[in-house]
Amino acid sequence: MMAYLKLKNITKMFGNQVTLNDISLDVNKGEFIALLGPSGCGKTTLLRILAGLETPTEGDVIIDNKVMTRAEPSGRNISMVFQSYALFPHLSVTENILFGLKARKLPKQEQQARLRDALKKVSLEPYKDKLPGQLSGGQRQRVALARAIVSHHPICLMDEPLSNLDAKLRAEMRSEIRALQQQLGLTVIYVTHDQVEAMSMADRIVLLNKGQIEQVGEPATLYQQPQTTFAAQFIGSPAMNIFQLQGDDVLTGVRPEHVMLKDSGLPGRVKKTDYHGDSTLVFVEIENNQTVCLKIDDFKSFAKDEPVFIQWRVEDSFEFDPVSFKRRNQPKPLNIATN
Repeated sequence: MMAYLKLKNITKMFGNQVTLNDISLDVNKGEFIALLGPSGCGKTTLLRILAGLETPTEGDVIIDNKVMTRAEPSGRNISMVFQSYALFPHLSVTENILFGLKARKLPKQEQQARLRDALKKVSLEPYKDKLPGQLSGGQRQRVALARAIVSHHPICLMDEPLSNLDAKLRAEMRSEIRALQQQLGLTVIYVTHDQVEAMSMADRIVLLNKGQIEQVGEPATLYQQPQTTFAAQFIGSPAMNIFQLQGDDVLTGVRPEHVMLKDSGLPGRVKKTDYHGDSTLVFVEIENNQTVCLKIDDFKSFAKDEPVFIQWRVEDSFEFDPVSFKRRNQPKPLNIATN
């Protein structure tokens, strides 16, 4: 299947600083792609290149088999939803939603038909005459979504659109955005630093690190088959434990939920616990002052420096090269001291 949107060897430099380094990616029509990574990894710069707000130093943006690298933003058939909502404060909900259609000089009858459809889809009919200042954060984000919907552009770029909302509202809006994307068949490129957003919404995640693609795959693939220590520790909360056992020439990776307290195994001492209601995180110091986190069900208390033993199953462990930090293909039997 031919990619609907294609990034080909995109490099972006600001002066001598490389912000993006040889990024290539194929996106299928109707796919929801999350660009995930820490601050400064280049994800927003990549989104701006897609939108036409930045020009790559090298490489091409290809949309529907047409090279659009230097096309104006208005000629790319793309809508955008910003973190800051980008609403005109003196215009009503209706006027904000119709602003782009009026600029494109669409017939008024068509504008009104699209407006009614968008207001219904985002449940804003009762608020159509309100000003943005009279709306909640979630309602303002719905206005921004409605503005993208009425454009009828097949590609929608979203730049951390939920970061200004509280946790409960973020969860609600995640479901709403995903449902709208599937209903409308939109191709969405969604920038976030929040792994929960990426894991719960995206068909595929593009994990960026220092301007390069670290790993691309379905959410479950990145969680279950991380290819580097960065991917292993960025995806998953709490992060995967990475440590080096005495005598080993590899780094061992084990997720906290797969580490178990046993009567024998690797010795350590409890340094602290965090109670999360449905679970308790237990931080155990092992050899060479390394810390391993365990996630256990319900509440459990420990005395500080209480001695414990930990174990994990071989099939739940990963091996990473201590120099390249890349995953090795096959885990080997664990070498766990029991004295």
